[in-house]
Amino acid sequence: MAIQRQLTNERMSQIVVNNGTVYLAGQVGDDMDAGIEQQTRETLANIERLLDLAGTDKSRLLSVTIYLKDIDAHFEGMNAVWDKWLPKGVAPARATVESKLCEPKILVELSVVAALP
Repeated sequence: MAIQRQLTNERMSQIVVNNGTVYLAGQVGDDMDAGIEQQTRETLANIERLLDLAGTDKSRLLSVTIYLKDIDAHFEGMNAVWDKWLPKGVAPARATVESKLCEPKILVELSVVAALP
């Protein structure tokens, strides 16, 4: 099976599909002036949109890496939104780390791997 790339530019692809697995580029929210809850909601909405475009959904998540600008200040707020978003019984493998992100106003970024149906 050939590697499929979608929403590609010279630097990266937003979606890469290979061997029944979907890899998403790191996703962030749209409103960089919003707080952690809103940025998390927007980020998760972007992930859902890309998963749909790739032919899968959040119930098929395999692994998620969450990058927080300030883990002490943002972990609880991010988790409150995450817990409401994720369907029961399908929790992926997950890691959450504190990281200096590419833009100072970004509070959260998620990197996702999912299975195709």
